[in-house]
Amino acid sequence: MTYMFPLRILIAVILYDAMLTGCVVGPNYREPAAPAVTTYTSTTLPSETVSAPGLAGAAQRLVSGQEIPAQWWTLFHSAALDEMVRQALENNQTLAAAQATLRQSQENVNALVGSVIYPSVNANVSATREKSSGAQFGEPNITFGPFTLYNASVNVSYALDLFGGARREVEALQSQVDFQRFQLEAATLTITSNVVTTAMKEASFRAQIRAMQEIASAQEKQLALVDLQYRLGGATRTDVLAQRSQLAQTRANLPALRKGLSQTRHQLAILIGRLPNEVGAIPEFNLDGLQFPEELPMSLPSSLVRQRPDIRASEALLHAASAQVGVATANQYPQITLTGNYGTMANEGNALFSGNSTVWSIGAGFLQPIFHGGELSAKRRAAVAAYDQAMAQYESTVLQAFQNVADVLRSLEEDANTLKAQADSEAAARDTLDLTQTQFRLGAVSYLSLLNAERQYQEARIGLVQAQAARFADTAALFQALGGGWWNHAPLTGTASKTNAE
Repeated sequence: MTYMFPLRILIAVILYDAMLTGCVVGPNYREPAAPAVTTYTSTTLPSETVSAPGLAGAAQRLVSGQEIPAQWWTLFHSAALDEMVRQALENNQTLAAAQATLRQSQENVNALVGSVIYPSVNANVSATREKSSGAQFGEPNITFGPFTLYNASVNVSYALDLFGGARREVEALQSQVDFQRFQLEAATLTITSNVVTTAMKEASFRAQIRAMQEIASAQEKQLALVDLQYRLGGATRTDVLAQRSQLAQTRANLPALRKGLSQTRHQLAILIGRLPNEVGAIPEFNLDGLQFPEELPMSLPSSLVRQRPDIRASEALLHAASAQVGVATANQYPQITLTGNYGTMANEGNALFSGNSTVWSIGAGFLQPIFHGGELSAKRRAAVAAYDQAMAQYESTVLQAFQNVADVLRSLEEDANTLKAQADSEAAARDTLDLTQTQFRLGAVSYLSLLNAERQYQEARIGLVQAQAARFADTAALFQALGGGWWNHAPLTGTASKTNAE
């Protein structure tokens, strides 16, 4: 039909605009290069750590370039730990909030694409009852009877994106989606790491409490022996009081440890989305229930910037800032808007779609900024400054990430040295205590020597437990520092079940 001619013109112009998609002003984003380094530390790391007898004493080896599993916590071979992480991923409210934020960003991009990339098309049907007066036309003596006006039309409007401002805006919003996606990955990594390290912290408290109770039990037996010797005249009253004081000090350490254990259990409950009063349903963790990984994957320094979700999130903000420079640049160029209207208008409903009732219009608007008092140039300079800020923040994030990895690597090395020293110290203190107790019973040493031996053994025993727990915790910290292998699972989309708002 000939009435479609105006719409054909509008569609042709839109298609012509689509052919101009290569004309996009502003900088084209390029990923920053990774730091040109081959090692994380200033000195070469040993091929493997030193070993020590007992729990968590095995030597660890760093395997360069080995892939990090997405479920890295399974390397500790604890079914209870795996279950805690699963519950955290399903129920943690911090993750739920991050998922909702990601969905929001995705829908904001969808809305922008629908509003600026594609034409806006609206259908309108209306019926109006009117009565006019001749005074509107300068003839007050003429009267018009009431009439009804029916209208059915389709309106089309389209802003030509000749210089890519809208496309840059979509690019910026898509980068925000990437930012929220990496924020979700970072939150997931943080939650899983917190669950693992909190479980290990609980195991450490339990081991310290158990060691303290065993020490107190031994001191109770020693008190009974000293008391017997006192009654037989082989010890003084001062010796008995000193032993009681030693036992009381040991027992005084237990409430603080129990407090720490309770608070750690409460924290674990919150991490998996439960209330603190539900800790009874959470399994208990002990160090001997965890397997100590002997081989650790080691990412190359050149790969770290692609693996750390915090670095990727910072890079997404950098990308968004780059796109905003393009938006500010495009605003300095001409803007063209096309509009079209096609429909019918009649005084009677049955005549609405007759040939004589057709109405149409087509128009175009051209806007060229001429003088805005330097506003548009200032906004572009501000966008460039925002990009420089994002670049500085990105580089700072990279530096902090490399420091994080270097710190953990040195911690793993020194943890092994500390554990070996603590194991040697505990063994020596235990032998010294055994020998001193025998000599004291024979009257060969003073009671002061026995108290010193007991105190040294207590300190060495607790130090050994803490050193064992530190090796577990810093092993988990390495997986977190290297990014946690998130790239080996399906991309997170923020998908969640319907909420009350729906």
